[in-house]
Amino acid sequence: MPADPTAADLLAAARADAARTVDLRRRLHRQPEIGLHLPKTQAIVLDAFADLPIEVTTGSSTSSVVGVLRGARPGPTYLLRGDMDALPVHEDTGLDFASEVPGVMHACGHDTHVAMLLGAARLLSERRDALAGQVVFMVQPGEEGYHGARFMLEEGLLDAVPEAPVSGAFALHVSTMWRSGTINVRPGPMMASADQWTVTVHGRGGHASTPHLAADPVPVAAEIILALQSMVTRRTDVFDPAVVTVGHLEAGHTDNVIPETALVHGTIRTLSPERRNDVLASVQRVGEHVALAHDMTAEFVHVEGYPVTVNDADVAAQVTATAAALLGEQASAVMPVPLMGAEDFSYVLERVPGAMAFLGACPPELDPATAPGNHSNHVVFDEDALPSGVALYVQMALNALA
Repeated sequence: MPADPTAADLLAAARADAARTVDLRRRLHRQPEIGLHLPKTQAIVLDAFADLPIEVTTGSSTSSVVGVLRGARPGPTYLLRGDMDALPVHEDTGLDFASEVPGVMHACGHDTHVAMLLGAARLLSERRDALAGQVVFMVQPGEEGYHGARFMLEEGLLDAVPEAPVSGAFALHVSTMWRSGTINVRPGPMMASADQWTVTVHGRGGHASTPHLAADPVPVAAEIILALQSMVTRRTDVFDPAVVTVGHLEAGHTDNVIPETALVHGTIRTLSPERRNDVLASVQRVGEHVALAHDMTAEFVHVEGYPVTVNDADVAAQVTATAAALLGEQASAVMPVPLMGAEDFSYVLERVPGAMAFLGACPPELDPATAPGNHSNHVVFDEDALPSGVALYVQMALNALA
């Protein structure tokens, strides 16, 4: 049980409101949408804000929603984030509230994020007298690769309260990697940067029976893939790591034709800007020079993804202490290492000190080591964890605006 009586009261309030939190989560789960434009999801969010004393605006370039709750006294502005887009995954969970949209699923738990954020908005609205400042509720589309947070920043998210720009931020992300109801966070790099790249090898097509009369790009592409793995293991400092993964290889359409081109498509994950730049340059160099060694050319294309998600050390320590007070010491943990996934909350953390934490939501009957994970078509999140997330959102805002 929580050690702090005030924390116990807050957690009890979040649990008493759990039915509304779960209901909102399930309504969102049934009608998932992908990308930056989520009209059905936005309508549900706006309806959930409607009865609260919160000033609500919507984005002009996306379906974003921003809510501002003004406290009883002037003070700083603190931001809480929840993302609301889904993934192009066909749901196979068998849940009675499973996705009703074929090929689309809330497989990363963003429906739970929005539900917890709105739960926090309700509890904070009831506690306006305790707030010296403002809470900004950031409800963003397009986290799954669409740079939704960046669009919101460009539209003035941090200046939603002009007289007191946002000075701190916090976000939660559910995961089945941890026991339900636990809070897991770390200072410094929390998640990796993510970049996409392609190397297209240009050869010369011909008949498969006479490769000497053609310039076959297929074995060159294979050689590039192997060379990239050697590049990572032999040139990258293990204390400043990188992941280079080839996820897409495409060449030719039949067995008896040597194709003119071969495409290699992959991702780069790193934990520092320096390593990110170095690995990007190295992938380009390997692709171009291996092709050149075979008297061919290679075209390198880079699509910039999310930057490294870096938690402010002091804020991460506050999250750990706050979670321990709310949920007990056993439910608050410091992660020993970052995750190499990526998050566009990183754009916010580049601008203001803050943190992202993981809320464990593994169903109690499953083992976190083997449970279906985020992005799986079988992933199920334990809804009993949601009040813990709601209470943590509220307490982080109360601490910032005491």
